[in-house]
Amino acid sequence: MTGEAVQFIEVGGGGPKRSIAVRARGGGSPGLLWLGGFRSDMAGTKALALDAWATERDRACVRFDYSGHGISGGEFTDGTIGRWLEEAIAVFDAFCEGPQVVVGSSMGGWIALLLARAIARRASSRATLAGLVLIAPALDFTEELMWKAFPPEARHAIETEGAWLRPSDYGDPYPITRKLIEDGRNHLLLGGSISTGCPVRILQGAQDADVPWRHAFALTERLPGDDVVLTVIRDGDHRLSRPQDIARILAAVAEF
Repeated sequence: MTGEAVQFIEVGGGGPKRSIAVRARGGGSPGLLWLGGFRSDMAGTKALALDAWATERDRACVRFDYSGHGISGGEFTDGTIGRWLEEAIAVFDAFCEGPQVVVGSSMGGWIALLLARAIARRASSRATLAGLVLIAPALDFTEELMWKAFPPEARHAIETEGAWLRPSDYGDPYPITRKLIEDGRNHLLLGGSISTGCPVRILQGAQDADVPWRHAFALTERLPGDDVVLTVIRDGDHRLSRPQDIARILAAVAEF
């Protein structure tokens, strides 16, 4: 993995503390904050491409692993949207200064929107949002793309046993916990208007089997007051990690 040396911060004032791994590079403004996806880490193709782009342009760049991901502490099965949001806010507060472009992939897109809402509710902050770049944003996925789509036996296992092993096209089955589903309901966004206070760029693959392109359209309808551009990549899948996809992502970041 390239980038600055790993630093660790402790997060979890109101509950179990987690040791969160962060790679933060100083540089010019606006800085970049990477928010990865569900079961992804800061060593992924898109995260490293963003870091390399920032290095070439002497831009500040921050990446981190959620608890239960990558080299951060904690168990994946303890993870929830609220828990990972708390970690994102802690990293933003500790490592970001001045205007920031937040780049969120899949679940990271949901976390980015929740982060924007949390920042907007503050009286002031040493870091502000210059823009959001959302890659196949999976907002409300625990409810809309998981719970509502699960077969009855999966729902039964989650409700009675506390977890269900979900098959994966990318590797071994992984657990979906009841606490993940229930906590997700506390952070749903698609039911109303979403105000970010900054421009938003969305990139969505039309061949995405995990986050349907209609999901991205539903998001744009909830962003009535913002400068929003949705780019649909006709042959793009969920990962959007091909060289041509990376080029589109970096072009969106370069707008800011």
